[in-house]
Amino acid sequence: MKKYLVLIVIILSALVSSAQDNSKLIAAFGDSYAKEKQGKYSEAASALKAHYDASSYEINLRLGWLTYLQGKFSESLGYYNKAIELMPYAIEPKLGVVLPAAALGNWNLVMSTYNKILAIDPNNTLVLYRMGYIFYEKKDYGQAYQYFEKVVNLYPFDHDSVLMLAWTNFKLGKTREARILFNKALLYNPGDVSATEGLKLIK
Repeated sequence: MKKYLVLIVIILSALVSSAQDNSKLIAAFGDSYAKEKQGKYSEAASALKAHYDASSYEINLRLGWLTYLQGKFSESLGYYNKAIELMPYAIEPKLGVVLPAAALGNWNLVMSTYNKILAIDPNNTLVLYRMGYIFYEKKDYGQAYQYFEKVVNLYPFDHDSVLMLAWTNFKLGKTREARILFNKALLYNPGDVSATEGLKLIK
């Protein structure tokens, strides 16, 4: 009987300790959010580093963001990659990796990360749009077209995607398609300067 009582006491003690630790962590996150809102990114990160647990997805994800805001891009990549290790199928830490990678000019990492996201979520419109834009900037309009077209098929009245598909068609010499799309963009935003400029170039 005494053995069972001892076991119960141990379990209850562990539960109380866990609840206390969780309460402290919640308070640390609250403090971190408040400091971030004030623009005190270093202090916001310190609030969580005081409770750092390498096995915590949430802490690593948050520190990835906060160190990015501080301009500590390599450190940010480390935290985001740790979060990816902990949750391999999660999209958010992969989107996080792109931020410091882009800031460091590592476009190979940016694109390989986007491809990993699309392997998990082929219809991720944010990533499809960004991939299209990257190829557009590279003047690879054929590749850009494939990404923008998919976004527009999923969201036919999304202004930015329709506009970029219009410009991509224009660059490919498909002026008829470009004219239709520029006019669609103007239905969403009648005063759109870019769409108006595109129509003038076609005429």
